[in-house]
Amino acid sequence: MATTTETTVADGGGPGVDTDTGKGLHPGALGMVTSLILAVASAAPAYSLAATIAFVVALVGFQAPSVVVLAFVPILFVSFGYAALNRRDPDCGTIFTWASRALGPRIGFMGGWAIIASFVLVMGSLAQVAGQYVFVLFGATGIAADPTSPWVLLVGLGWIALMTLVCYRGIEVAAAVQRALLLLEFLVLVAFSVVALVRVYTGHAGTGAQSPQLAWFNPLNIASPSAFVSALVLMLFIYWGWETALTVNEETKDSRRTPGRAATFSTILLLGLYLLATVATLSFAGIGTTGIGLGNPDNSGDVFSAVGQAVFGSGGFGGGFGTVLWHLLVLMILSSAAASTETTVLTLGRTTLSMGDHGALPRIFARIHPRFSIPHVSTIAVGLAGAACYVLMNFLSHGQVIGDAVSSCGLLIAFYYGLTGLTSAWAYRRDWRRSAQDLWLRVVLPAVGGLVLVGAGVWSLRNDWDPANSATSWTLPFAPHWHIGGTFVIGVGAILLGLVLMLARQASGARFFRPAKG
Repeated sequence: MATTTETTVADGGGPGVDTDTGKGLHPGALGMVTSLILAVASAAPAYSLAATIAFVVALVGFQAPSVVVLAFVPILFVSFGYAALNRRDPDCGTIFTWASRALGPRIGFMGGWAIIASFVLVMGSLAQVAGQYVFVLFGATGIAADPTSPWVLLVGLGWIALMTLVCYRGIEVAAAVQRALLLLEFLVLVAFSVVALVRVYTGHAGTGAQSPQLAWFNPLNIASPSAFVSALVLMLFIYWGWETALTVNEETKDSRRTPGRAATFSTILLLGLYLLATVATLSFAGIGTTGIGLGNPDNSGDVFSAVGQAVFGSGGFGGGFGTVLWHLLVLMILSSAAASTETTVLTLGRTTLSMGDHGALPRIFARIHPRFSIPHVSTIAVGLAGAACYVLMNFLSHGQVIGDAVSSCGLLIAFYYGLTGLTSAWAYRRDWRRSAQDLWLRVVLPAVGGLVLVGAGVWSLRNDWDPANSATSWTLPFAPHWHIGGTFVIGVGAILLGLVLMLARQASGARFFRPAKG
C-alpha cells in the first residue's frame, strides 16, 4: 500500500456501507450512541475539569467561561475537518493516514507521533489520579495526599494494567465499560453543578461565592493576550479526546458518516457540560486565594476535592446524604480517570496499528488477535509504554514533572488538531465548488480552526519557555546556559524525539517513505 499516492476512494458508499481495509478489526461493532459515548468519555470531563479549572482561573479569573466557549470554536471547526476526511478515507490512523496521503509521509508520520507522544505522556497523570482516588474513596487520605507514594504508584500501574486488559478483550467489552463509567460521571457532575448553583442562589454558599454574571462571558475583560492564549491552550486539554470516535471508525457501522457525526456532536455535548460545571464551580468557590477559592494554590491540582465537600457536606445536603454524594463525587473522578485511561489505550492501539499496517512502524504493530479482533501487540505495547513513562516521571523531581508533562500536551494537541484542519482544507481544495456546504465545512472552517490552533500552540511556547510557568525547569549545561521551563523541554523534546525516530525509520528503508512507483 503506497501512502505517498492518492489511494483514497471518492465520497460515497451509501448508509450502512463499511470500508474493509483488511486490517482484521471487527467492522460494524459500534453504533452512533456507542461512538458518541467513547468520544465524550475519552475527554474525561470530570478529571479534565478537576485538573484544569484552577489554572485557567489563575490566568483569566472570572472570565473562565468565555475561554470555555472560545476554545470550543476552533475545536468545532476542526471536527468538521475530521468528519470530512473520515468520509473520504475511514482509516483508524486518522491524521497520520490523511496527512500522509495529502501532504506527504513525513508530515503524516509527525501527526501520528504527536498522537502517540501526547497520549503516552498523559497516562501517568491519569494513573496517578486514579491511584490517589482509590485511597480517598476508602478514607486513606494520608496515602492519597502523597501523589508519589509507592502505594499510589502501585495502584496506578494496576489501573493501567486493568484498562489494557479491558481493551485487549475486544471493542465490545471496552465500549460496555465506557457506558457504565460515563453514566456515573455525567450524573454526578450534573448533580454537583446543580447543587452548587442552588446553594449560591439560596445564600448557603461561602463568603467568596458570586451569582453567575453575563460579564463572565466577555473575553475583552481578560487582562492580556498572553493570558488569553495560555488559557485557550489549557482549555484544549479539557476538550481533548473526542476524536476517539474516529480512531474506531473501521469498527463502526456506516464508517464514513457515523464517526464524524459522533465526534462533532460530542464537542457540542462537552461544551454544555463544561459551561455548566465551570460556571457552577466558579460561582460557588469564587477566585479567592484561601479556603476553597479557586485561586488557592493548594486546590490547583484537584478542584473537586476541595469544593466537593463544601458543596455536599453541609446545610440541606449534609448528613448521611451529603456523605453519599461526596463519595459519589470521589468515585466520579476515579471513574473519569479510569475511563480516559481505557480510551487512551484504545486510541493508541489503533493509531500504531495503522502506522504498522502502512509501514511507518514495524509490521508487528499491525498484528490482530484472531479471537478478539483487536491489535493485541499494539495494545500491550501502549500499556507498557504508559506504565514505563509513569514510573519514570513519578521519580523525577518528586513527581512534579507529571504536571509539566500534562501541560506540554497542549502543544502536541494543537499541532495534530491544527494539522487535521489544514489537511482537510488541502485535500478538498479542488472540490469546494460542488456546494456551499463543501466550501465551508471541508475547506474554510477547518482551515480557520487549524490555523487558530497551530498559532495558539506556537504562541504558548513563549510562556512555556519561562521556568516560572512550570513546576520543573532545566538549565542548558553549556553557554549560554539558558534556564528553561519543564513544560517547554518536554513538549519540544517530544517533537524532536519524533523527528529522530522518523529519520531513523526512513534510514532503515521503511516502505512507507519510499517514493511511489508509476
